[in-house]
Amino acid sequence: MVAAAVVVAASLLVDRLVGDPHSRYHPVALLGRFIGWWGVPDRYPPGIQRAAGVAGTLVTVALLAAPFALVELAAPWYLYLLLAPFLLKACLAWRALEEHATSVVRALEEGGVGAGRTQVGMMVSRDTARLDPEHVLSAAYESMTENLVDSIISPLFYFGLFGLAGAAAFRAVNTLDAMLGYRDERARLGWFPARVDDVMNFIPARLTGLILLAYFAVKGRFGPAWAALRRDAKKRPGFNGGIPMAVIAGGVGVRLEKPGAYTLGDAERTLVEGGAGIVSAVRAATVIFVIFEIAALFLLGSVSYT
Repeated sequence: MVAAAVVVAASLLVDRLVGDPHSRYHPVALLGRFIGWWGVPDRYPPGIQRAAGVAGTLVTVALLAAPFALVELAAPWYLYLLLAPFLLKACLAWRALEEHATSVVRALEEGGVGAGRTQVGMMVSRDTARLDPEHVLSAAYESMTENLVDSIISPLFYFGLFGLAGAAAFRAVNTLDAMLGYRDERARLGWFPARVDDVMNFIPARLTGLILLAYFAVKGRFGPAWAALRRDAKKRPGFNGGIPMAVIAGGVGVRLEKPGAYTLGDAERTLVEGGAGIVSAVRAATVIFVIFEIAALFLLGSVSYT
């Protein structure tokens, strides 16, 4: 448990120093190519697509989790401490979330709304062709606040419970959902991983909401954050992503809006003015969660030696 606590801290340090290297050999990139190979609806008759989705999900999760589990179970302690931070970091993306949002802000500032639309179109699946600058920023910050759970808290949560294999299994399921969990021709193939992703994010999303409420309480913004959570969290499709999005929108005092779909929070200030507050909230939630996780791992480690 003490070694696991060290790995958590080291993985966050690696993430801040290295970021998300763009390599075709990154474990998630390899995973994406494998999903892209089998996750093609035309490969299967409609009647067996759901079964194919279940089988493909189980195989995909096993293939990613197996080498992570091997390192945890078979590597000597010194090799584990060397490799594990990099393996855990491969399952999460903190710095990348900030970099993606910053790239949209910079594109708007330097190239205008057209450049901003192009840049944010690399982050979100919505049509960005008619977005005004505020909605371009909204799309970027919506992605950032939703992925606080998917890309940071959940991988760390499952590492704390089940080690490297747990973090890898979550990353596999989340990647499957991102690639197949749509209400189009992929709906049958993607139904199972989408439901598993919902279940796996259920507790981490609510822990994140509690942490964010505590953070905004310290900042004197508990009331607006709580009001936005109660009023807006269920407006967004799904029952997890709306929690961090609504709390951050209310706590920072901005409006996050997908035109024609949902609106979260109240526009007390623009997203240009509130962007730094959103980034700070994501950082704070990450650091607070990691502090509690490291403390819990140390405590469990000390108990196991008594």
